[in-house]
Amino acid sequence: MTMGIVELIGITGMLLIVIGWIISIPDIPPLKLSILYMLGSGLLVVYSYLVNDVLFFVLNIGASSISGYNALRAYRRK
Repeated sequence: MTMGIVELIGITGMLLIVIGWIISIPDIPPLKLSILYMLGSGLLVVYSYLVNDVLFFVLNIGASSISGYNALRAYRRK
């Protein structure tokens, strides 16, 4: 596969994940789930930085940010 196709597959996958996040914003996930997801995504941010994977880095910055936001919303709801 050429590099253009590989990048297109990665970007398409990232966009589908982001669309899924946008669709699920009205729902507040459980606090424990949001905290675990935020911590896991944070570690994947570090990993993707260390292996120099920009696409995965950007995706996990978004994942950890949304999870942090959801954790805050879940905490406030309690």
